[in-house]
Amino acid sequence: MVAVKLPDGRELSVEPGERARDVVERIGKRLARDALVAKLNGEIIDLDAPLNGGGDFEVVTKDSDEGLEVLRHSTAHAMAQAILELYPGSKLTIGPPIENGFYYDIEVDGRITDEDLPRIEEKMREIVERDLPIVREEISKAEAEELYRNNPYKWEIVCDLEDGDITLYRQGEFVDLCRGPHVPSTGALGAFKLQNIAGAYWRGDEKNPMLTRIYGTAWPSEKELKAYLRRLEEARARDHRKVGKDLKLFTFSPDVGAGIPLFLPKGEMLRHLMEGYVREVQTRHGYEHVWTGNLVNEALYAKSGHFEHYRDAMFPPMVDGETRYRLKPMNCPSHMTLYNTEAHSYRDLPLRYAEFATLYRYEKSGELTGLTRVRALTQDDAHVFCTEAQIQEEFARALEIIREVLNTYGFVDYKVRLSLRDQESAKYVDDEDKWARAERALRLALDEAGIVYEPVSGEAAFYGPKADFMARDVLGREWQLSTIQVDFIQPARLGCEYIGEDGAAHTPVLLHRAVTGTTERFMAVLIEQYGGAFPLWLSPVQAVVIPVADRHLGYAQEVRERLAGEGFRVEVDDAMTSMQKKIRENARQKIPYLLIVGDDEAGEGTVNVRKRGEKAQEAVEIGEFARRMGEEVAARGSHGRE
Repeated sequence: MVAVKLPDGRELSVEPGERARDVVERIGKRLARDALVAKLNGEIIDLDAPLNGGGDFEVVTKDSDEGLEVLRHSTAHAMAQAILELYPGSKLTIGPPIENGFYYDIEVDGRITDEDLPRIEEKMREIVERDLPIVREEISKAEAEELYRNNPYKWEIVCDLEDGDITLYRQGEFVDLCRGPHVPSTGALGAFKLQNIAGAYWRGDEKNPMLTRIYGTAWPSEKELKAYLRRLEEARARDHRKVGKDLKLFTFSPDVGAGIPLFLPKGEMLRHLMEGYVREVQTRHGYEHVWTGNLVNEALYAKSGHFEHYRDAMFPPMVDGETRYRLKPMNCPSHMTLYNTEAHSYRDLPLRYAEFATLYRYEKSGELTGLTRVRALTQDDAHVFCTEAQIQEEFARALEIIREVLNTYGFVDYKVRLSLRDQESAKYVDDEDKWARAERALRLALDEAGIVYEPVSGEAAFYGPKADFMARDVLGREWQLSTIQVDFIQPARLGCEYIGEDGAAHTPVLLHRAVTGTTERFMAVLIEQYGGAFPLWLSPVQAVVIPVADRHLGYAQEVRERLAGEGFRVEVDDAMTSMQKKIRENARQKIPYLLIVGDDEAGEGTVNVRKRGEKAQEAVEIGEFARRMGEEVAARGSHGRE
């Protein structure tokens, strides 16, 4: 007899061979009904797994994140079974759970289109109705190789596995190579929907065959599925590519090239306002703005270490004799070069350089996505040269900037990821002492700021650890926006020095810091955050004056000139259409204020104000309206966010 310990501290005796399912049933019938899998000593196991050896025991239901992941994995298997029944001869590869759902990559015997998804869903529901037990089996490597001798994808996976570490899962006639765990039967699956089809190379290598990837989503209940689908619909309505086109903010053209956005006047104004705001905040906190050009000698990147680690992300070189120039993919080597143009003492530090620099990354064409993944990007980059003793103070300063900016934009729900190196990986600079000092300094800075953070291995820059700010937008989606990095390595490589109080030369520490990351990506996030209904201070056009009739055009122009003279961005709609159509068109453009002017307004020096999202209208004297607008702009609130 052994014992298992429950989360509430109770202990239950377990007989040899007793399964997790048996213990769950002893705990309670309702829990047994809701259980999907269990945890033994922190490891997720099937309900049919024996509890030999005992240990800490916990029941996992569909309401937990771990249970939901298992549910989605099992739903992927149900989809794979449905496809094999509908398309015999198809070859399975892999089908993992992912955020909000699952996918499966399949070499389909035939052709599957989006129109076929409802048919596959119906077959999946049949499989759920059969309530097939899902059974785990252990087999030898030789048996697995024989089983998959006609499936080159699974056979390749088996070849990479160790004998004695191979498991299958069977549900009825369907069998799949898988580590598991899975729900006890197909009848335990929840609500699901197949969403779309894409192409995917086997193991992500374009030299390998192209497979059919089918995406789906799965949830514990129909209610949760419908709520998720509603969120997707809202996300589609807010998609920055659609909204950006509707509001005439930006475009792409094959004549210019993939991944190179072109900004129309309203989009350029939005960029200007975004960058101007960050510039204002940075200047207030003691940052000086610099500019370092778009081309850099490749030798500088070799010296800094970037060439070794980012060569594939750089555009091909432009050769001038023996010098090879690269379009600039990052700023830090250029900023360190600026630092080296003058001699520095400890009295000069901290020295804070900031730049809105256009950078160029040679992204694969298949990875380009609207403004969120481009080849020409503008970064609100900054580098702080400081002593080791100044790290905490400068981190706190950078943190204050990030908090102010994110809060202004309405990102109040965010967390910090402490991105650390993977000590087993060769991609990080090998200097144990400097890595340890950098990590210790960053942890101390986070602790002193009272920030809760999650350490994540393998996400550090090649030269040092970083704190990444992960923010959720109004749809609950997570974005990595801001970052603060601690670098003990690059300044020494580029020969950065300062003279300390002791009269000797020392190497400064370099803090890399970005508030909004790249302008393009952050603009995409903002477009979707606000649904295109930007707050007044950020709106490219803040008000449109609409004359009731042509005879009121003169007064409409007077109103525009009066408001423009006070610094507001105002237009007159003089299109040859009716007033009502002008109101509808400008409302679709999400203009914050529509100012209707007719005989009464012209006679009284007022405007009839219609505020976006409100039904009420009121006549306001022009000067009073300008005062109100000024207060709203100065507050930089998120008024009008949809």
